[in-house]
Amino acid sequence: MFEVMEEETVLFLLCASGESVKVYSSSSEECVHDLQGHTDLVSGIVRNPSNHLQVYSCSADGTVRLWDFTDGILIKVQPHSLPRSFAIAASFFAICTVLVKAHLLLFQLVAVHLPLSGDQEVEARELSAVLCDVSPSGAASFGRKVRVVGLPGTSVANKSLPGNKKGAKNAFTCVSCHPKEDCIATGHEDGKIRLWRNFNQKKEYTYSTLHWHHGAVNTLQFTPEGTNLLSGGIESVLVQWHYTQENQKDFLPRLGGAITHIAVSPDGSLFCTSHSDNKITIIQSCVKVSAIIQGLVKGEGVRTDLTIDPRSKALVLNGKPGHLQFYSLHRDKLLYNLDIVQQEYIHEEGLDQFEVVKAAFDTRGDWLATVEERTQKGSELEINLKLWAYDEQTQSFMLNTTVTAPHEDQIIAMCFSPSPEITMLVTISFDGHFKAWLLADHSDTKEGASWSCDFVGGYHHLKPGCCCFSADGSLLAVGFQEVVTVWSPSWELLTTLSQPPGAIRELCFGRLSCSKYLLGTSTKNQLCCWNLLTCSLEWSTPVDVSLLQADPLSENMAAFCSQSGCSDLFVFKPGEPRPLYSQKALCTGKVQRAVFAPRDQMLESCEEHAQWLNRSQLYFLTQHMLMVDDSVAVTPFYLLLGKHRQQQEALTNPMAERIQLPQGSIAIKELLYTPAHVLPSASFLCSMFVRSLLISRTLHLQQLHPCRPLAF
Repeated sequence: MFEVMEEETVLFLLCASGESVKVYSSSSEECVHDLQGHTDLVSGIVRNPSNHLQVYSCSADGTVRLWDFTDGILIKVQPHSLPRSFAIAASFFAICTVLVKAHLLLFQLVAVHLPLSGDQEVEARELSAVLCDVSPSGAASFGRKVRVVGLPGTSVANKSLPGNKKGAKNAFTCVSCHPKEDCIATGHEDGKIRLWRNFNQKKEYTYSTLHWHHGAVNTLQFTPEGTNLLSGGIESVLVQWHYTQENQKDFLPRLGGAITHIAVSPDGSLFCTSHSDNKITIIQSCVKVSAIIQGLVKGEGVRTDLTIDPRSKALVLNGKPGHLQFYSLHRDKLLYNLDIVQQEYIHEEGLDQFEVVKAAFDTRGDWLATVEERTQKGSELEINLKLWAYDEQTQSFMLNTTVTAPHEDQIIAMCFSPSPEITMLVTISFDGHFKAWLLADHSDTKEGASWSCDFVGGYHHLKPGCCCFSADGSLLAVGFQEVVTVWSPSWELLTTLSQPPGAIRELCFGRLSCSKYLLGTSTKNQLCCWNLLTCSLEWSTPVDVSLLQADPLSENMAAFCSQSGCSDLFVFKPGEPRPLYSQKALCTGKVQRAVFAPRDQMLESCEEHAQWLNRSQLYFLTQHMLMVDDSVAVTPFYLLLGKHRQQQEALTNPMAERIQLPQGSIAIKELLYTPAHVLPSASFLCSMFVRSLLISRTLHLQQLHPCRPLAF
């Protein structure tokens, strides 16, 4: 959901993004403000009809907030019951609220009067129910009917729009009201659009039908003057219908993913479409695309691990079908997509096509290895291993080698050797073998570089499950069910390590001063640590570790543990008995992917509990990758720094805190940096300033701030 705002000649695009509202410039495509303050998902945004420089935002945290979006200033907070989505009419909000009664979710459409007040926080007490039965999606649709209701103070009559006969795919999918005439447009599951007229008349309403979309109509939007109607769906085509000449229509095709929402600027000069792949397209009056704001690409699923490109420091994972996306975490921007499959993707349900399932970089970022697979009905699994060389001229990866059927069964994992002396890739498969692929030519141009299989290994016909190189590349550990094998670069089996019962799920070598340790997790809920100098079990603990991740820039390791439907986080060093950091119930669901990403600049943190974040940030993905608390849709990522935590207390020097007050005081920032025309009342600022001068005996640690969520 988003709105297009206009300030003189500058157009801003406001987009609900997780717990914040992002303000983009339509010309530069840059995020100029990030309106943060809500503590739960932002469910709606709408402009203030009495001030075009202000915008209201509504959130599932139970508040409506008024912002000056040009300066990024919060003006007012108005708490009320739980909102889902809302629209504004005069001084009323139409809000779809959620009530819980006898463990059932009841949805209501409520009119909320926003009182005029100079205070920054005002409670909205005047609530009146407009409609008591609203569908869970937030739209006033009831199976095969749409209800039209009038807000208090209006003369709109309450009526219903009927659907057709049962069995036809004509359920309502979206609705839009004409800005000037007595007309409502509805989209339907069968791709048809209906224009319903004469609603506010005593005579019976009439309707006409428009049809172009072959799939469901996802969104409808009238232009400000009502001369045109815009529609979008799965076809990725923006259709512009001429209101007075219904047979005439214009098309803007090939916009990318399916269109999910449409917004129009107040002057009608710009259109915006949001897409299912987490992209926003800015269009000049349905003529041409003028800008694209691409967030983290939302694909069908993440099959690859979360990987960091050593060169660009970008996060690499599945993106568009058959592609890998390179996403800059520091700039919050997509750098580019790399076409791995290099085949045209056909949008057809049930059609088997190649998918990218594995990706790995070598230490320097000179080489990228990918695995793609496809399973067709009645045929064997097709697997391709591809090696990509980085090209300095194009600043991207170019395909160097393709290995068809590198294994006889599915490839489970792969990793590059970090040794600077050789360039080697190891793959393991369900066929019972691991293979070492060696680069034959180390030429700088890589034009004559070629890859070949150097070694095929196994252990007593057992199936391998995981592999890992030591930090210097001198050892390779491969887990064969309940046995951990350790190999030298010359492919000599050095030793096997004993461990408690259970198949090995994951292996991870220690780093830096902890390089003598090898850690592993098992299916019997055991976390084991072996000392490679004595080849003995150093310690083990009974815990269900779903994912183990090592920080490449420190000795720290992160272990995600599943318990009672939630995931806990423990950060520790293999050689020390106590965790450096722990967080219970970090998120719901099971963590499936995680990665440490290096910071641009090292933080100079003095708090012991946060020192493990000085060099790196930890990102992770859960099995409910689009869910928060099992109910709220967000981006595919749970960022470790984006999950709000309960505040913890720690003793500190109160005098030192007082010395730093002028730089960090919220009261002073309010006085010095807030435009005068949006300043709260003097009484409010005075009391806040006086409270900020009081010396506290304890210092409450601030909650970790989230990375900026990505807009859909």
